[in-house]
Amino acid sequence: MQQEPLAERMRPKTLEDFTGQHHLIGKGKPLRNMVEQGTLPSIILWGPPGVGKTTLAFIMCRALNRRVHHLSAVSAGVKDLRNIMQQSQSGGMFDNKPPVIFIDEIHRFNKAQQDSLLHAVERGEIVLIGATTENPSFEVNNALLSRCQVFTLNNLDAKDVKQLLERAVSQDPQLRRIPVKLDETEALIAFGGGDARKTLNNLELLVQHHSGSDPLIVTNTLTESVCQRKVASYDKDGENHYDIISAFIKSIRGSAPQAALYWLARMLTAGETPEFIARRLLISASEDIGLANPTALVMANTTFDAVKKLGMPEARIPLSQCTIYLATSPKSNSAYKAINEVMSDIKHLPEYPVPLHLRNAPTKLMKDLGYGKVYKYPHDYENNFINQNYLPPEINDKHWYSPAKNQREDVIRNQLLKLWKSE
Repeated sequence: MQQEPLAERMRPKTLEDFTGQHHLIGKGKPLRNMVEQGTLPSIILWGPPGVGKTTLAFIMCRALNRRVHHLSAVSAGVKDLRNIMQQSQSGGMFDNKPPVIFIDEIHRFNKAQQDSLLHAVERGEIVLIGATTENPSFEVNNALLSRCQVFTLNNLDAKDVKQLLERAVSQDPQLRRIPVKLDETEALIAFGGGDARKTLNNLELLVQHHSGSDPLIVTNTLTESVCQRKVASYDKDGENHYDIISAFIKSIRGSAPQAALYWLARMLTAGETPEFIARRLLISASEDIGLANPTALVMANTTFDAVKKLGMPEARIPLSQCTIYLATSPKSNSAYKAINEVMSDIKHLPEYPVPLHLRNAPTKLMKDLGYGKVYKYPHDYENNFINQNYLPPEINDKHWYSPAKNQREDVIRNQLLKLWKSE
């Protein structure tokens, strides 16, 4: 008989044995309250892999003496759901509690499959516990989402992971037989990335590589040599991808070059395409820096060209250079705000005709109608400027662009005040 993996052998059976998620199972917290009060509504457990979603669902059902049907959205379908509900209805006289259906990776259910749950959940014919690594706001139908409470699980912190490792070496018969001693755990914790399953799998990998009768002494050097390298947790199509690029841009916007470089390195190490990062730098150069330092856009555009020509790994260098430049540049979102406000106004303003003096007059008829007749050519006047209206008269008092308070836009503000002083 094949031996169970260490992660499965160490799967907790009670809330007291469960590691992490104190915000959900600590004293007075929502999931513990449910167990203590004997209630179990339909819920969705959302969090990264290996943080205890499945384990927590089964602990709660066991504590409440509830029968649970385990389905995987990868292989199950509407037929499986209907069979469970029919069995429940036919056996209802023996159990007045609705069955619990646990659906792993519920985000993989399509709309029709999710819709098939709506009626039974709403009427209380079943209790749904869904587990997902993807943001339910995007992956679960709004109708089903509104019928469930969503609880977010987090990656385990270093303290929780160390506790998990210590419990494994002290309680698991296989590890006690060797025995295993935890001398250094920093590398194991880092390689696990807050994933309990991955951490225990790595510990088991060390055990499998151990030979001889001496105790296994876990050190950072041993962990690094056996496990080789940490695999970055980064899904280019998932929420983690958008969270990290968001942190990157917000660090640049916040003039925090150290943080911006960290998030840049996270993306590059995980295999993000450098062109994607360069495009976001282009956006940031205009949105967050703008007229406070117009050269930022030139730098970002040059970086984008360089990245396309170089490719990785060399592309990391101009990306780093541009990231630092943007993060340390003065900031202004005045241009960003101005175009947004104009476009917002245009949605509800009438489509005013172009004033006659601003119209082009390529034909005699147009000239006879007055097109361009009273237009004043600025270069014919002192300082290449003449005070005249360029907007439809109905909105001539609009001021969408307001220079921000920075050195560059102070010059712009003074220049505009000087030119338009009579306005």
